Amino acid sequence: MRFRVVRAIRGGMKKAVAARTFGVSRTSIDRWLAKVALGNINSLKSKPRGRPKGTRLAPYQAATTVRLITDRCPDQLKLPFALWTRQAVQQLLSERLALEVSVWTVGRYLAKWGLTPQKPLRRAYERDPVAVQRWLDTEYPAIVKQAQAEKGEIHWGDQACPERSRRMGLRSDHQTGTSYGRRGRTPVIPGTGQRFRCNVMSTITNRGHLAFMVFKERFTAAVCLRFLRRLVRQARRNVFLIVDRHPVHRSAKVKRWLAANHKKIALFFLPGYSPDLNPDEFLNQDVKSNALGRQRPPNQTEMIAGVRSYLHSTQRQPELVKSYFHADSVRYAAG
Repeated sequence: MRFRVVRAIRGGMKKAVAARTFGVSRTSIDRWLAKVALGNINSLKSKPRGRPKGTRLAPYQAATTVRLITDRCPDQLKLPFALWTRQAVQQLLSERLALEVSVWTVGRYLAKWGLTPQKPLRRAYERDPVAVQRWLDTEYPAIVKQAQAEKGEIHWGDQACPERSRRMGLRSDHQTGTSYGRRGRTPVIPGTGQRFRCNVMSTITNRGHLAFMVFKERFTAAVCLRFLRRLVRQARRNVFLIVDRHPVHRSAKVKRWLAANHKKIALFFLPGYSPDLNPDEFLNQDVKSNALGRQRPPNQTEMIAGVRSYLHSTQRQPELVKSYFHADSVRYAAG
């Protein structure tokens, strides 16, 4: 249309007539004619509207940014953030690539790269990656080979005890999930102000077998041996039990009992600070979330009854127990 207006005026049409005919303003016509008079006729061409397509990042820059986000934490890159947020990525682009973009543009970049906001897992600084790799490549395969040779069964054991860790125990004040309410008004759920707890020790196998014991007292060597005696009595084959390095598991009393019963059970230890390698951790989380976190037991007796009922139900669902081995961190133990 701009070209048509200019041609019409060059052909003798008055500016006022052209403005009425083409539905444009006199100001626009004057501006177009001035640009053409300067020899800049290409300025009459239409330009793309809206947000520019594509990205200002070169492919190698995008790949480098994604690698930094997935392999490092912001504080490892000397950024004042603990988690990767849009603001953290914005500052990363500014400092590393001298690229200034808005947080909304950062959000579009992250979506394009397939990165989504997720709740991160916590991993201890003390964890030894060399020991973990040795466990995956050498130690665990050796246990599997020994169990197959002796026709035994590999059990993964763990305990949920509040005195060991508030995060791991079964407590009456634990809550999971959300509840609908009016915007800006947090729902209030009535419940007892008393605090009580119970402990659970359990083992699972990748064949879907679950053994457990719920108890009130602290987790001690005597309690551990009570559970191990039950486990050996109920097991149809030799037990190869894999547990963490809790002091009770390595106590002298437990070692003496294991030595006396070495033909029935053998104990193996996971690398230190590596709970993510233990499938039984997923059972603990399941119990906390579904048997406890969504309930409101008024006293310890009902709390224990609810936990036992949920575990008995899980015992009758081998496929559910097998599903604890589907997470990426423990899939190595599923076969």
